[in-house]
Amino acid sequence: MAAASSGNPGAGGYADILKAPHAARLLTGTLVGRLPNATAPIAIVLLVRAAGGSYTLAGALAAVYGIANAVGQPLLGRAVDLYGQPRVQLPAALVSALGAVLLVVAGTGTPLLAYLAVAVAGLFTPPLEGGLRALWPSVLGREDRVHRAYAMDAVAQEVMFTVGPLLVTLLVGLWSPAAALLVLNAVGVLGALSVVVSEPSRAWRSEPREAHWLGALRAPGLLALLGAFLFVGVALGSITVAGVAYADDQGQESAYGWLMAALGLGALLGGVAYGAVRWTGTPERRLRVIVALLALGYLPLMLTPGVVAMTGLGLVAGIFLAPALACAFIVVDRHAPRGTVTEAFSWLVTTFGVGAALGTAVAGPAVEIGGTSASFAVAAGGGIAALLVLLTTQRVLAAPGRPSNATPGTENDPSGAVEPGFSTGHQA
Repeated sequence: MAAASSGNPGAGGYADILKAPHAARLLTGTLVGRLPNATAPIAIVLLVRAAGGSYTLAGALAAVYGIANAVGQPLLGRAVDLYGQPRVQLPAALVSALGAVLLVVAGTGTPLLAYLAVAVAGLFTPPLEGGLRALWPSVLGREDRVHRAYAMDAVAQEVMFTVGPLLVTLLVGLWSPAAALLVLNAVGVLGALSVVVSEPSRAWRSEPREAHWLGALRAPGLLALLGAFLFVGVALGSITVAGVAYADDQGQESAYGWLMAALGLGALLGGVAYGAVRWTGTPERRLRVIVALLALGYLPLMLTPGVVAMTGLGLVAGIFLAPALACAFIVVDRHAPRGTVTEAFSWLVTTFGVGAALGTAVAGPAVEIGGTSASFAVAAGGGIAALLVLLTTQRVLAAPGRPSNATPGTENDPSGAVEPGFSTGHQA
């Protein structure tokens, strides 16, 4: 994993991006709009536990939400590519919020209705994440700036994942898990509204696409990447349940918030450092090294020491998550077929959703069978499995689906020209 020093330090490079028209609004609106999705697993777990439900039920409901989200993201992403962002994003956000309202009103007394509610909330989660990455080229223009925006995007997500668990804990402490779920979904709708009424979102259209029922999934390199990030999702999903079990063991509800905040803060610091460097070599090769370090960081969590030490381990464990995501965004762009940019990025979100659902589903029984350490072992196993997928698919990932004009051995064209395979979309 080689690097060359950049003339644009990370903070300065991010500031340059945020000065571009509409950039700060789009980033903020997307993050706020995604807040319900980012906090849903823990909000659902806390809601079930407050009602006296078991970890198994909590994990199962969170898993259904994750699976529904995984199904909905690429379908809605393809709809965005075909019909534009406003016609899809805002209606989806409203329906998803109504699903959360149904869960709060119905409670967990009728499991079938609870499962239906979380399925609706997950299925109609708007593909804001993929939509933002589709907008960056038309907003920022140059490929080097867009790649830096991918890193900034990953860093900003970690701010959200740092603040999100603390916000849930705060709202639960002030009111209740039900109130927290309702407030977060109302705020999420406002975030989606802010994005879709912006000029770039209203004007954006996808590139012409080749009609194919597989859509973005006909790219072998994209499939290999998704296979790896399925297991990264397993790791992250299992930590959601493992963290709650750890807090129960410690007798401190706040221990969960501190652990998750530490993981998010570590990822934030790692993302800032990653974005401060102009990397040499192919992103596919660099991704293997980053995922190896990510897997290594999850192993010490199985020790489950006291809250202070565990928070420190969480900080270290989170460092390589944002760099892994930022690097994966570039790989997606290199391998996705033309005209499928939102769908391709949405498939990455879907992969995380499926993996997280598997992680929560496995971690719940793992707590009850082998204790908290066993549930953290699921996270470590997920990281190792992701690395194995990347190692066994090196040849597929070494051949990007589209050509590149970038200088050999570097990630960006120094001239700032857009590569032929760089998905810009176009303005209506």
